[in-house]
Amino acid sequence: MSDSDYANDVLVSADWVEERLDEFESDDSDLRLVEVDVDTEAYDESHAPGAIGFNWETDLQDQTTRDILEKEDFEALLGDHGVTEDSTVVLYGDNANWFAAYTYWQFKYYGHDDVKLLDGGREYWLENDYPTTDEVPEYPAVEYEASGPRESIRAYREDVENAIDRGLPLVDVRSPEEFSGEVLAPPGLNETAQRGGHIPGARNVSWSVVTNDDGTFKTADELQEIYAEYDIDGDETTVAYCRIGERSSVAWFALHELLGYEDTVNYDGSWTEWGNLVGAPIEKGEAE
Repeated sequence: MSDSDYANDVLVSADWVEERLDEFESDDSDLRLVEVDVDTEAYDESHAPGAIGFNWETDLQDQTTRDILEKEDFEALLGDHGVTEDSTVVLYGDNANWFAAYTYWQFKYYGHDDVKLLDGGREYWLENDYPTTDEVPEYPAVEYEASGPRESIRAYREDVENAIDRGLPLVDVRSPEEFSGEVLAPPGLNETAQRGGHIPGARNVSWSVVTNDDGTFKTADELQEIYAEYDIDGDETTVAYCRIGERSSVAWFALHELLGYEDTVNYDGSWTEWGNLVGAPIEKGEAE
């Protein structure tokens, strides 16, 4: 396998996007470009021309239930921004596509198959001097009808408990300090759990090992080799988790979409849920 031999055609290059900016900016285009960040201050300053800006926390999360959007809210969000069921949607964002990967997973959950990630994300686009603007596009609203949900790519508490009981692979993509229980959150971010540590039996495979220094994804060969070191080869259901579900979406994307390990699921409740559950087992200490 080489970098062109990913299991699915789900990555596009910055050059590919730049060549189609006129189409992305057109009202009646079937191409839509979306930047997804943890907040929209960066988007407001500069973004790729024609890109819609989504705030991960307020646009893509249900603020009442701490959950992904209900289907009708997802439909309204996309329809209001001129996205149809037939649109090819290209997502990109900050932190090497953390939140864009989460949004990609949510698109797939609600049955939108024609969605891709811009390889390298926002930082790659800016650092390589691709065009930017501060103009916010407005596209004619349309009716959007989602399918799904596709529960086959999502894990819940009971799925994690089942994975522990059966000895299935659990991939904790957080930092070694979070995994060991030394800290509860990355530096500068709010702590969201009562307890530190990791789910029993989990392997600590950082989200960052699947990307290069410039934020682009490693080749399929390299990804396969990385996960094989942890005895993850797609033969068993693999559960990815992190703190709030966004970093684990990067690992899910690499495993499920790039390597084609169909039985990979994203536990989006992640440590924020598990670390606060009464009676849920945890382990502390460094990875073996």
